[in-house]
Amino acid sequence: MSHLARLYPLIDDVRLPDDLPYTQCSTWELKFLYLLGRHHLTGRDPVVELGSGGGGSTYALAMGLHESPVFDERTGRLHAYDFFRVGRGTFASEKFFTSGRAPEGDNSFLEEFKGRLEPFLPFLEIHAGDLWQTSDPDDRTPVEFLHIDIAKTARVFRCVSERFLTRLVPGSVVLHQDFAGPRLPWLHWSTGALLPYIEFAGAPIRSTLAFEVVRPVPEDVLRAVTEDTYSYEEKLRLISAVQERLDRDHTGGIPFKSVLELAKAYVAHYDGRHRQAWAIAKPLLDDEYLARTRADHFEQLRKAHEDERAKTARRSPLARIKRLVRGAVRR
Repeated sequence: MSHLARLYPLIDDVRLPDDLPYTQCSTWELKFLYLLGRHHLTGRDPVVELGSGGGGSTYALAMGLHESPVFDERTGRLHAYDFFRVGRGTFASEKFFTSGRAPEGDNSFLEEFKGRLEPFLPFLEIHAGDLWQTSDPDDRTPVEFLHIDIAKTARVFRCVSERFLTRLVPGSVVLHQDFAGPRLPWLHWSTGALLPYIEFAGAPIRSTLAFEVVRPVPEDVLRAVTEDTYSYEEKLRLISAVQERLDRDHTGGIPFKSVLELAKAYVAHYDGRHRQAWAIAKPLLDDEYLARTRADHFEQLRKAHEDERAKTARRSPLARIKRLVRGAVRR
């Protein structure tokens, strides 16, 4: 079991400020971020948050670092990456603005973010904009901590894996905040690829999976993840390997085996295998949690399957003959 497991019994005793900045992270996740900063991280290498949003998760982590007996605010750095604006492709909510909505003619909440994080600005480095533009492709500095809450698309995950996962070393800690998101299967199969080199902290903290790197990750594994060279079958196998290690989250509310099974359906969906995707997804309609929280997922996969079936029928020789016969009759 990872050294991080010792933090779990402390979660319920953490008291965070009532006026934390808005965040889409749960209270449990915020408390775990605080505990990491307070009791685990040292600041010897960069501490990185990808997807800082309105600042709640950044604040909890920075507060822990500020109260740490070993983190040196003169030399340690917490790097916060985000678009810091709302708009197409940012996946940001207008709730990140203090007023709860974007001011007329302005879609950036960067200044508000700085104001909320003001106590920690001396050791906080903010990187605003597209991750492909704000991250350094030549930086190979090991990363002590990586909070990933930004990989909503395969394009962004490519950047995350190419410029940050490649900087993981034994002792590095990773938090996947969106691990309960079936539409992001790259988080799941890539974790499967890393399994021989990591240890889970324990059960996921709500939607967040935390793990620690315990062995050097071979370059060929990192290259395969970054370049997305795993086949469809290999990705399913890698997700299955993760399913064998996870059950429910630490509160018992999220059934991760089922979540990951639905993620397999999205591997098929993104690969254009809509029949297989629906064949994987349909039995999961009986899962109470998924039926309640992922109805839109099932509808998307069902519709894609039906559309594919309709197109196939229109292309079939028999359908073509029937169309010709109907045309001849009308003439």
